[in-house]
Amino acid sequence: MNELLERILKISGENTFACYQCGKCSGGCPLVEDMDITPNQMLKMVQLDDKDVLKSETPWICASCLNCTAVCPRGVNVAGVMEALRLISLRKGVNRVDLRNVEEIERMPQILLVAAARKATG
Repeated sequence: MNELLERILKISGENTFACYQCGKCSGGCPLVEDMDITPNQMLKMVQLDDKDVLKSETPWICASCLNCTAVCPRGVNVAGVMEALRLISLRKGVNRVDLRNVEEIERMPQILLVAAARKATG
């Protein structure tokens, strides 16, 4: 088992090898157009032990709405994997969320603010 997969398995309990790349997680994601890689591509990168996945903006853009998890035919908790990737980055001192620099914060959807606040804490 690769190092990245082991860390994700330890944090989230998810085996990303259950994903067979159907793309339903990406198709059901409301924020996929803002992501640099799609959720299913992110899972493939984890399967391949590609550490560049930790440089991606995708885990930080994820709103943790669980749409991806709900539509996964293999029961992979994609949002849990996203959370694990954020935690791995936070533990390395990398944090891409700073609510102090968000303009017009009072007009943002509440789920965005809650998700951003969760991402800022490890």
